[in-house]
Amino acid sequence: MSTDTTVIAPLTAEPPNRSIEDAIYARVTRHWIPFLFFCYICAYIDRANVGFAKLQMASDLKLSNTVYGIGAGIFFLGYFAFEVPSNIIMHRVGARRWIARIMITWGIISGAMFFVRGEWSFYTLRFLLGVAEAGFFPGIILYLTYWYPSTRRAKMVALFMLAVPVANIAGGLFSGWIMRAFDTTAGLPGWKWLFILEAVPSVVMALVVWNYLADNIRQCSWLAEDEKVLLERNLQNDSRTVVKHSLGNAFGDPRVWLLAAIYFLLNIGQYGMLFWIPTIIKNMGYQDTFHIGLLSDIPYVVAMVAMIVISRSSDKHLERRWHLAIPATISGIGLVAATAFSGNPLVAMTGLSLGMAGLLGTIPTFWCLPSAFLGGVAAAAAIALINAIGSISGFVGPTFYGLMKDLTGSSNGAMYLFALLGTLGGFLAFLMPAQPVKS
Repeated sequence: MSTDTTVIAPLTAEPPNRSIEDAIYARVTRHWIPFLFFCYICAYIDRANVGFAKLQMASDLKLSNTVYGIGAGIFFLGYFAFEVPSNIIMHRVGARRWIARIMITWGIISGAMFFVRGEWSFYTLRFLLGVAEAGFFPGIILYLTYWYPSTRRAKMVALFMLAVPVANIAGGLFSGWIMRAFDTTAGLPGWKWLFILEAVPSVVMALVVWNYLADNIRQCSWLAEDEKVLLERNLQNDSRTVVKHSLGNAFGDPRVWLLAAIYFLLNIGQYGMLFWIPTIIKNMGYQDTFHIGLLSDIPYVVAMVAMIVISRSSDKHLERRWHLAIPATISGIGLVAATAFSGNPLVAMTGLSLGMAGLLGTIPTFWCLPSAFLGGVAAAAAIALINAIGSISGFVGPTFYGLMKDLTGSSNGAMYLFALLGTLGGFLAFLMPAQPVKS
C-alpha cells in the first residue's frame, strides 16, 4: 500500500513567543473541547444507561444476571467489528460528516431500546448500538491529533475524556430521576422512558455537528491565516520523528498490539464496574433509584480529579509509563478493598472510588502513546484497532461478572480478577519506549 501524503503548511517565520502561542491554543480549546465533550457525554449516557434500566427492566422482562451481562457487553462486539473501518472512513471523508452520521444513528437505536421485549431483542439492539457508535471515540482521539502536538495532547485528551465521569454523574442523576418520576406515566415503566428521553440529545447534537465541526485547521473560519500557519507548523515539527506509514504498518507493528493488550487489561475492570455499579450499590441496602444514582456518582467525581491531575503531571514531566503503572496499582488496591469489605458501605464506596479513579486516570495518558510513533492513515487505523481490541473487555467484563454472580452467588471472584488484570495492564507499559513523547 502507498504511504500517506498528508499536506501540511510549510515552515515559515520564527514561532511567536510562548504566551501568544498559548493564547491561540487556549482559543482552539475553548472552541472544540466543550463541544466534543458534550457529544461524548451523549454517547456515554446512551451506552451506559442500561445499567440503571436493569434495576427495573431485569425483573419486568425476567432477565437473569447472565443474560443482562451478555446484553450489556454485546454492545462491544458490534463496536469491535466496525471500529477500524469507521476510523479509516473518517480519515478519508472528514470528521464533520462521519461524526454526525455516527451520532444520529446511535441516537435512533438507543431510543429503540424502548421496544425490548426479551432476551433476543435485548441482545440485538445492544449489538446494533455498538455498531452505530463504533468509531466515535477513536475518531475524536484522531481528530485531536489534527490540532494539538504531542506535548499538549494528554491534557486535551483528559479534558475531552472528563466526559466519561461527567456522563456517569449526569447519567446517575437523570437516570435515577427519570425512572422514579416517569414510572407508570402513560402506562409505561420508568426504564422505557429512560431510553426514550436520553436518546433525544444525541439526535439533536448530530445536526449541530453537521453545521459546526471543521474537518481540519485549513477549514477553520474563525482562525486567522497566521494562526493556521502556526498550528500547522507545530504539527509538522511534532511529526518529524513520526513516519507517515501505510495502513498495513498499523497492523504489523508489535507496539500497536502491545498497546491493544494494555488497553484491554485496563478497561476490563472499568467496564465490569460500569454496568454493575448501580446493582452493587443496591446490594448495599439502598432501594430508591434516585438515591442509587446519587451514590453511583461518587466514584466518578473522584475519577474526574484523578484524570486532570495525572494527565497534567504526565505532560509536565513528558513521561507516560509510570503515569499508567501507579494509577493502575491504586485501582487494583481499591477494587480489592471494595470487595473484601463489601459489608461496610463507607469502605466499599472508598474502594470503588479508588478503583474507578485509577482506571479512568490512566486513559488520557494512554491515548498519547499511539500517535507518538505512527502518523497518517496508520495512526487512524492503529487508534481504531487498539480501541476495538480494548473494547472487547467491555463484553468480557460485564458478562463474566454476571456469570460469576449466577453460578456462585457472589461477584467477589470477578472483582479480584479485575483488580489483578488492571494492575498488570499498567505495568505492561514498561515494555514501551522510556520516552514515548517528544520534548
